[in-house]
Amino acid sequence: MSGYSFFADYYDRLTQNVAHEKMADYFCALLRDIGHEPGIVLDLACGTGTLTLELARRGLDVYGVDASPEMLSVAQQKAGKLEKNVLFLCQKMQQLDLYGTVDTVLCTLDSVNHLVQEKDVQKAFQKVSLFLNPGGYFLFDVNTPYKHREILGNNTFVYDLEDVFCVWQNTLHPDSGRVRIHLDFFEREGDVYYRRQEEFSERAYTNAQIQEFLQNAGLTLVKRMDGYTFQPATERSERIVYVVRK
Repeated sequence: MSGYSFFADYYDRLTQNVAHEKMADYFCALLRDIGHEPGIVLDLACGTGTLTLELARRGLDVYGVDASPEMLSVAQQKAGKLEKNVLFLCQKMQQLDLYGTVDTVLCTLDSVNHLVQEKDVQKAFQKVSLFLNPGGYFLFDVNTPYKHREILGNNTFVYDLEDVFCVWQNTLHPDSGRVRIHLDFFEREGDVYYRRQEEFSERAYTNAQIQEFLQNAGLTLVKRMDGYTFQPATERSERIVYVVRK
């Protein structure tokens, strides 16, 4: 993974279709549904902090962690504009080291898939377990093997924005469930377009693999939902939300 140094500049514009307000409402409703008081909330792999700040706007005591200083720089600027005093820490998921324990951990938008080594997923889950209070909940989502195989696959996507043209090319490695993602950005400056590139990978894990990671970390699966809904996950789910308890 390259660290998203260039991607941070364009991330929000390329994810305008993500309804962060609805996501925040969903996770708040999900916490109510399972009868869990959020307490201190960690937004793990928070990216540019959009969801973190939406949760803060809803009164949650939340802070964010991400491995990309460029992403966090954008997040901090957003927090300043909204006059929200939110803490952001620069750490990798598998090297999480907090000042104290938390009551709830969220990890969204397939961030777990960006850990392409099984050992790193296991380390990340163990770190979550270490800093999660007993009875606390870990809510995270993943892109599924079905989505990697049938939707992302070897496909190319084009984003034509006002000042940026992006070509998103995927290469599927079916044996490992990994998708290699290559991004070409063409940014307009006057009458000239400048090209910038970014590469990273995602890996889809089976439910059996994820449950093994959780069990090894001392975490208990409560339920799995189809995307950001309250319906049970199916074999054709493209995104699954895991509800996990310590």
